[in-house]
Amino acid sequence: MTSVPIQGEAKAPSKFWVLLTASLVSSLIMLDSNIVAVSLPAIGRSLGASFTDVQWVISAYVLTYASLLLASGGYADLRGRKKSMLIGLVIFAVASATCGLATDSLMLNLSRAAQGVGGAFLLTASLAILSNAFTGAERNQAFAFWGASLGIALTVGPIIGGAITNFVGWRWAFLVNVPASAVLILATLKFIGESRDPNAKRLDISGTVTFSAGLALLIWALIDGNDAGWASSSIVIRLAAAFVFLAAFLIVELRQDRPMVEFGLFRRRTFLGAVLAMIGYGASAQVMIFFLPLYLENAYGFEPLPAGIAMIPFALPMVLAPRITHRLATRFSGRSLFL
Repeated sequence: MTSVPIQGEAKAPSKFWVLLTASLVSSLIMLDSNIVAVSLPAIGRSLGASFTDVQWVISAYVLTYASLLLASGGYADLRGRKKSMLIGLVIFAVASATCGLATDSLMLNLSRAAQGVGGAFLLTASLAILSNAFTGAERNQAFAFWGASLGIALTVGPIIGGAITNFVGWRWAFLVNVPASAVLILATLKFIGESRDPNAKRLDISGTVTFSAGLALLIWALIDGNDAGWASSSIVIRLAAAFVFLAAFLIVELRQDRPMVEFGLFRRRTFLGAVLAMIGYGASAQVMIFFLPLYLENAYGFEPLPAGIAMIPFALPMVLAPRITHRLATRFSGRSLFL
């Protein structure tokens, strides 16, 4: 995918600041997830929420975040990556404020869904900005730095979340995102130059609607399946509707000149293996981010701060692995590193 800078926009004075800003924007998403995870038991007690309500604090975010990733990426390519990042930061900041001010679980979960919308814009825009700003060996180094930044956020997030919940209350686990987003908005305005994909002609509305609806229904069914029963009519209807929408998405994209997903890539075993590996990571490590603090606090009676510290052995490899694999990648193939 080629990109061009938008004329009339100031270019970033240094690639380092581009890298740092884009990495911090992505890290904000990971930091928020981990801070919130440690705060979940306190949130449930404060709002009188059930376990299902508490689960939706994470699930509402994931639902909108995952459903809009492709759409937000297409918007960034067409309208501009910098613009997309700024939109994401504003949405994320406003939604974080309403999360912190929520008076019941419904208001909190709706605000978390809005946070997911902002998160989708942030991740796709930051990755596109890095891909546009760096090429060749520099790109490998840039993404190693980006991965390490996310690992650091994963490591310190539970500790920060535990300290915030212990000393100032769970609401600040969300409200802290407001000043952080404000700083990142200023950094984006100062350091990030605008860019877009010159080959992007229009937004893929039909693809966006079918994919977002299909994935949202699928995730909704998976979230409620255990409670409602996998054979219940509500779950079966959601799964069937998800299948219809995702099948429609496949048909729509196969007819596009420039589809959002290049399905031909799935014929490559290396690409397919990488995708399956990431699915395995998401189904294991990412799930543990939600359940581990709940287990430590509810089963062992940990306070939020000790629970956050106890998660360090789980999170620390996320910091170390990118730097190690970056060096190994110069000597070994990606297939060998997977093995």
